[in-house]
Amino acid sequence: MLTVQALESGYGAMQVLWHPELEIEKGSITSLLGPNGAGKSTLLETILGSVRPWGGQVLYENRDITFLSSHRKVEMGLALVPEGKHLFPNMTVYENLLMGAYLKKAYEHREESLDIVYTLFPRLKERSRQMAGLLSGGEQQMTTIGRALMTKPRLMMLDEPSQGLAPKLAAEVFETIEKLKSDIGLTILLVEQNADASLGAADYAYIMHEGKIKASGTPDEIKASREIREAFLGV
Repeated sequence: MLTVQALESGYGAMQVLWHPELEIEKGSITSLLGPNGAGKSTLLETILGSVRPWGGQVLYENRDITFLSSHRKVEMGLALVPEGKHLFPNMTVYENLLMGAYLKKAYEHREESLDIVYTLFPRLKERSRQMAGLLSGGEQQMTTIGRALMTKPRLMMLDEPSQGLAPKLAAEVFETIEKLKSDIGLTILLVEQNADASLGAADYAYIMHEGKIKASGTPDEIKASREIREAFLGV
């Protein structure tokens, strides 16, 4: 569904991505693991186009989308849930969710999308009229994921969705990620510091370090490799 080939990007004169390559299968959960500063977030942002690629190629459903605008990529079915919550604290949960349905196609299906979000996150329906700034950390993360769902994506990229959450809430987030695949059929690219939880949810995993893909394999293969775990995951 998504292929990244020899991608390059960075900030100013500083290059961050050094030709990483990965393949995301339709209907799968793919984890991207690695230490802080490895370039994982930059990779997601470059795929979406919020960081402009310098070179390489991004193919989505066999179409070259490398240099398309972020807006166009969202229209085509890509969505990014960035690190941090990025909500409008003085707007209600309902209003924050509707902000995700700004595209014409998404707006036409907003009620259907809301039903999906409220089915996945019953607490958001209960708190639909509450100001987003008053939600718990877990509820804010649910709202952020829900807002991305309102764009009617086919491929969702999640950047550190369990960051700052208590273990119980983090576990709920990972359960939801698995439901996005099993119940809705979404394809997921997941960046996460919690290696065990990420591998537990994934069908396939890539290890990134210093802007390069250093290893890849099934979760069982990654877990079985002491060298990979010690060198790149610190476990």
